[in-house]
Amino acid sequence: MLIAGLNKTTLLDYPGRVAATIFVGGCNFRCPFCHNGGLVLDPLYQGVYSEEEILSFLKKRKSILRGVCITGGEPTLHADLPEFIEKIRALGYQVKLDTNGYAPHVLEQLLGKQMVDYVAMDIKNCREKYAMTVGTCDEDSKFCLDRLEQSVELLKQSDIDYEFRTTVVKELHTGEDLLKIAEWIKGCPRYFLQQYQDNENVIRQGFHGYSKDEMERIAESIRKVPGMNGEVALRGVD
Repeated sequence: MLIAGLNKTTLLDYPGRVAATIFVGGCNFRCPFCHNGGLVLDPLYQGVYSEEEILSFLKKRKSILRGVCITGGEPTLHADLPEFIEKIRALGYQVKLDTNGYAPHVLEQLLGKQMVDYVAMDIKNCREKYAMTVGTCDEDSKFCLDRLEQSVELLKQSDIDYEFRTTVVKELHTGEDLLKIAEWIKGCPRYFLQQYQDNENVIRQGFHGYSKDEMERIAESIRKVPGMNGEVALRGVD
C-alpha cells in the first residue's frame, strides 16, 4: 500500500464511530475540483508510512478508536488492499472504504467476503457529464461508465451499510444534473450533497460552491424524486 497520510482521530469520516483515517496515494481520476490534489498528482510529496507503522499505531489505539477509514486518492488501485484490510480487521476494527467506484471487481471481492463494514462511493455527476467531470482516467483506456453502473448496483444489492455522495460545484453541476443522479441511485439508504470548498490543494482553481440556501433547495428537490426514500442531507455546508 502507498500510504501517504494518517489522521489519527476523527469524528467525521466514519459515521457513528471514533476512527482513524488512512490516506492512500494515487488515483485514476483527475477531478479538477479534488481537494486532495497532492495525493493524486504527487502522492510522495509528504512522505509515506509503512504498513508496520500504521498497524503498530492501531494496536496502541484500540482502547480509543472504533473504526478505520481508508480513503485517498483511490484505495482500490492497490492490489494489496484486501490483505491490508484483513490485517486491520484482525485487530478488531471495523473498516470504512471511500471509493470512486471505478474498480467494481475489487468492490465485489470486498463486499462478497464482507471485508468492509461501510462504503462511501462518490457519484461525480450525472451519466452524461461523468467523463468530463472526472477529468481523465487511465491513460491506456477510455472512460467506462459501465464500471460505475456495476459498482452502484453492487452496493444496492449488498447487505453492507453504504452511502453515495456528490461534491456539488457550481461550474459543473446544475439542479437538473443532481436530479438525474437521484434517479440513478434511488433506493440508497443515504445520499450526501457536499458543498464545494476551495483550498490551496485543489487540482484546478476557480471553482465555486453553491450557497447554503441553494444547497438546501437542491436537497429538498431530490427528496421529492420518487423512490428516493433514504436520507438526503447536506455535508460541509457553511
